Amino acid sequence: MAEETRSLKQLPAPKAGFLLGHSTHFSKDPLKFLCDCERSYSSIVPLRLGLSQTCFLTDPSFIAEVLRERTVFVKNTPGWQAIRTLVGVGLLGSDGDFWTRQRKLTQPTFHQRRIVAFGELMVKATEKMLVDWKENAVRDIHRDMMDLTLDIVMQALLNVNIEGKEAKAIARALDLSMKWFSQQQKRGFLLPINIPLPLTRRYFASVREMDGFIFKLIQQRRVSSEDTGDLLSMLLHVKDETDGSQMSDRQLRDELATLMLAGHETTANALTWTWMLLAQNPQVEAKLHQELDVVLQGRLPSAADLPHLTFAQNILKESMRLYPPIVLMARSAIQDYVLMGCRIPKKCIVLMSPWVMHRSDRYFEDPLSFQPERWENDMEKRLPKCTYFPFGEGPRICIGKSFAQMESILILATIAQRYRLRLETEHEIVPFPSITLRPRDGLQMHLLRRQTAFA
Repeated sequence: MAEETRSLKQLPAPKAGFLLGHSTHFSKDPLKFLCDCERSYSSIVPLRLGLSQTCFLTDPSFIAEVLRERTVFVKNTPGWQAIRTLVGVGLLGSDGDFWTRQRKLTQPTFHQRRIVAFGELMVKATEKMLVDWKENAVRDIHRDMMDLTLDIVMQALLNVNIEGKEAKAIARALDLSMKWFSQQQKRGFLLPINIPLPLTRRYFASVREMDGFIFKLIQQRRVSSEDTGDLLSMLLHVKDETDGSQMSDRQLRDELATLMLAGHETTANALTWTWMLLAQNPQVEAKLHQELDVVLQGRLPSAADLPHLTFAQNILKESMRLYPPIVLMARSAIQDYVLMGCRIPKKCIVLMSPWVMHRSDRYFEDPLSFQPERWENDMEKRLPKCTYFPFGEGPRICIGKSFAQMESILILATIAQRYRLRLETEHEIVPFPSITLRPRDGLQMHLLRRQTAFA
């Protein structure tokens, strides 16, 4: 006899408000609210955010199925509509056949051999940043990591210098996008995005300024046909295998905006949380320094060193477990769908959270402790799929994963060779979930020079 299909209304759920549903609790502290749901309810938690019927998934097999069924569960949610105002319909914001085409066109750009070629650029940019670092100084490390990763992505993507006014315009647009998105998030996306609020006006003005620069650069490159070795040059020359077509200016713009956001913001935040965790766990930091001294012998790191910096890799894995760059993913069902015996109705928004899964005691022993050693002996391969997924999972796993991993390790190794970073005791650190997970008020840290035999 076939198993009876349940509706979301038949499942246990937290108490909802009459008008806004669960929006009040969700917007007040989304991370705590979702963790409470994971501990208190079943694997599918029915929610209502404003007028939107929603469900939250806490079983990794359910999450894997939703991410795999990309023709059923699409990025047609209010949150994605807001994000598209910045990234358009590039790889991050598109669905269906268009996404498939763009992925095929973009994939060769991220071939491992091409990515490795950017390793020297990453180390040189870090070296340039360290010129301004002084012993015993107090710096906002989040700001430094943001500036550094923007410098790297601007050079790798566009061959543009970070000091230029164009780079500053892009940085302003990316920063305002985070503030604007979080403002929208607090309202539960109940207001249309075109209501002319002051922050909204500033945000869209900055996006227009960024677009002007990007379109001008694309036109210059098309006219000159110059190959400058950056990712834009590669994207300009890729062709569709079936019809020989190339990306339009608008498609190029959207992919560039996507790569600037994903390649800058997420890596900067991952590194920021890593510095915080190392300062809180000096025994882990000492083990990292030991590995760096043995492997590098005082020289600068390179891409060739990555296979030997295994503890550094585990540190970053553990950092992204506790503080994943993306804490919440959302999809919308375009049709009714039965998920493990439960009917997900058409237009229902499905939420999935790396933050919640990464901190679940069902899959991680002592989940709130920082233990890079837990990743030894291929633990990641032994976990159920979508238990640990800081780069997403399924067909839409982050295309820049290898780039981001190499960048993070090379920056970590270059800085940790020379400095130990210590937290400013008076500074409160508050995780702030927006498009990415930032420290709300930055991260103030003291710089202490490392004394080594190679100094």
